[in-house]
Amino acid sequence: MPIDYARSLTASQRTRRENVHLGAGLAFVAGATNAGAFLAVSQYTSHVTGMISSMADAVVLREPQVFLVGLGAVVCFMTGAATTAVLVHFARRQGWSSAFALPLLLEAILLLAFGLMGAWLDHVHAVFVPATVAILCYMMGLQNAVITKISRNEIRTTHMTGNVTDLGIEFGKLFFVNRAPRASALDQAPVLADRARIRVLSLLIAAFFVGGVLGAIGFRRIGYSTTIPIAIILFALSAVPIFDDMRDAVVS
Repeated sequence: MPIDYARSLTASQRTRRENVHLGAGLAFVAGATNAGAFLAVSQYTSHVTGMISSMADAVVLREPQVFLVGLGAVVCFMTGAATTAVLVHFARRQGWSSAFALPLLLEAILLLAFGLMGAWLDHVHAVFVPATVAILCYMMGLQNAVITKISRNEIRTTHMTGNVTDLGIEFGKLFFVNRAPRASALDQAPVLADRARIRVLSLLIAAFFVGGVLGAIGFRRIGYSTTIPIAIILFALSAVPIFDDMRDAVVS
């Protein structure tokens, strides 16, 4: 049933299938959000590597404003990840089933607020750019920490560098020719690619790309309201376990 499926996506007891399905959905959300953010403020809000590199460049070029913007973005991303950790551990201490759903609900609320207020904030450019970067970096930190914790570091959805690297490693194994080893290396096992992991990584990259394409198209055609259906996706992912906890609290 759809409700049971939605409940399983953020459940504490999980299977690899549920991790992959949730990861693909969140990769789509991250791709769409990233694309919209770039069109809004000309900055990708999940690219922490680029942020830190820009900070280093700013030190050399003596551009304190660029340094502070990069530092603020990194701090917001890290604060989002820390918020997820706090929410997850607090919910577990309470015995709630919505431990992983709460950060997604918070992300949905922030994304919805951004979609509704973006057009208004755009008229106050001095406030809009830093506020947008801060909010979106915070949301990306929230989301990346959710899937990292829920999959036990197996899946990440807000940046594709690690996924592309891992995919390249698996392709290297796939095309490696296992010749007879020398006598000194007879104890070495044959090199075999993890084909299931190749499929998972390919799915995550594809979901991020498709999300980015649709997010860019939506932002160009209808503007900030594009984030509203993305927020609805996150609400759908988080609503069932949170409703279960609210129902259990009323019954008890």
